[in-house]
Amino acid sequence: MGEDACVLVVEDERQIRRFIRTALEGAGYRVIESDTGRGGLAEATAHKPNLVILDLGLPDIDGTDLIGRLREWTSIPIIILSARSAERDKIGALDRGADDYLTKPFGTGELLARLRVALRHRSSSADENDVIHVGELRVERSRRRVFVGTQEIHLTPIEYRLLSVLVKNAGKVLTHKVLLREVWGPGYGEHAHYLHIYMGHLRRKLEQEPARPRYLLTEVGVGYRLAVE
Repeated sequence: MGEDACVLVVEDERQIRRFIRTALEGAGYRVIESDTGRGGLAEATAHKPNLVILDLGLPDIDGTDLIGRLREWTSIPIIILSARSAERDKIGALDRGADDYLTKPFGTGELLARLRVALRHRSSSADENDVIHVGELRVERSRRRVFVGTQEIHLTPIEYRLLSVLVKNAGKVLTHKVLLREVWGPGYGEHAHYLHIYMGHLRRKLEQEPARPRYLLTEVGVGYRLAVE
């Protein structure tokens, strides 16, 4: 998805909106804007954008609440841009359904890279039978097989479920709570030690240097993401 992608920017600061519009239009994206949460919701309903860039500190609706309203009817990627850098704010937004979180100030290059990742994930996630490649890592989702280079890696059922959730959401930050719920079930939201243990197992099996992972990346205090090219 490239030049025809439409991006909705919901941001109340005019200068930041202008900066984002210039960057996105320069990269070939179509841009629509709103300076309020209610206006952003109306624009999303009317135009069905491919991605939303959202500020949390809106004048009429908290951005976290707007994420929840959007997630009632759409799964389009949502990237948060916010001056709020506390872990609890990042976790709250990601738990409500945001795909990524970028803290102000930010650079054009990083914003465009995050946007490309979110759009790639969106375009590929509908195909449950695709093969995911990240460097030497290859996951054949339909056959439930995992390779590093030419070597097949044997995973336990829980290890495979954990990797599968990360692969399904490649490039997206998944919080500890989301991963625990998806892999172990709704009653395990506070058992973060399970997640740390099994992530360690996966890294020892998949990473050339488990202490410096290439594929299974840590978002400190928040969760994990599977790297994408």
